[in-house]
Amino acid sequence: MIEYIRGELAELAPTYVVLESNGIGYMLNISLVTYAELTGKSQCKLLVYEVIREDAHLLYGFLTSAERELFLLLISVSGVGANTARMILSSLSASELQEAILQGNVSLLKNIKGIGQKSAERIIVDLKDKVGKVASNGELPSLSLGDSGVKSEAVAALVMLGFQQAASSKAVDKLLKQEPGLSVEKIIKQALRML
Repeated sequence: MIEYIRGELAELAPTYVVLESNGIGYMLNISLVTYAELTGKSQCKLLVYEVIREDAHLLYGFLTSAERELFLLLISVSGVGANTARMILSSLSASELQEAILQGNVSLLKNIKGIGQKSAERIIVDLKDKVGKVASNGELPSLSLGDSGVKSEAVAALVMLGFQQAASSKAVDKLLKQEPGLSVEKIIKQALRML
């Protein structure tokens, strides 16, 4: 599986980008949020999600791990395909989508093209626990806050070691709050003592 592609922007459109890397042009489907961030740039690194079907091999590109994580959560919902997930992420930022799911804001999701009442309700029901609950201090455990590759990498490593996502994320957040400049290795070692 392709994790990311770094290269020159050969072509940029609101729905896709052609990224040239080592003489090969990769067409990646993107959201409008990613398009807005890439406008005016000549090079970039996009995280990738591959869809391999009998009739097509599609690549979806994301500027942040938060956006890709939400995309993966959305396509896990019955009835939400990759293009619908991309439409949702084009209409709302990662933090807005997260907040809408946590607050059960059906009307906000319903306003997105291709999302009806039942789909909006299903997204909220299926993803509310996965997106997370409001933290005790009143802040949303925003995926975009954990966007620093250090946090997401540390949490992913702890989950791969068999610890639960919520407990791992909480431990990493606590460590980063105490010492923001910790390396991934140090975070994992200290988190292992805490879990």
